[in-house]
Amino acid sequence: MRHGSIPGTRGRVRPVTLLGDPVLHTPCEDVTDFGLELAQLVEDMFATMYAAQGVGLAANQVGVASRVFVYDCPDDEDVRHLGHVVNPRLVEVDGVVLRGPEGCLSLPGLEAGTERYDHAVVEGFTVDGEPVSVRGTGWFARCLQHEYDHLEGGLYVDRLSGWRRRRVMRQAARASWGR
Repeated sequence: MRHGSIPGTRGRVRPVTLLGDPVLHTPCEDVTDFGLELAQLVEDMFATMYAAQGVGLAANQVGVASRVFVYDCPDDEDVRHLGHVVNPRLVEVDGVVLRGPEGCLSLPGLEAGTERYDHAVVEGFTVDGEPVSVRGTGWFARCLQHEYDHLEGGLYVDRLSGWRRRRVMRQAARASWGR
């Protein structure tokens, strides 16, 4: 992403992988080539995220099993956080554990109360290979944890149990995209 450009304007919208696709349940591989292909992937991911009206998107959600995610997400004070992380590591989660509504572009139209810490720190790299550390609180901390889970091969429904999980899985089975 070039300094001063609007992310996604040079990208193409890719299809979003949906619940049940094996790429969503497989841990992603580290990125080793910080070249033009990676930069284009990040642009495409922003374009796809915006087209789907999301606040975050992991590479495996567009069928690419690489450790990359993008975000454009507010925190609880309505401060906008915009960026991407390559080869992220979730280095810190703490604070209060809150159950809040969580959805996912890979389960369109569904959401469930999911427990997340209200503070998270992710470290990784930019598309240019520069180190980056991203600190989030509130809703943005939830976003960081959610996208990181994707790269580990998990979905928010994997964090659910009991009636919450059964309800979301029934809704997914009945959804037009789930058939």
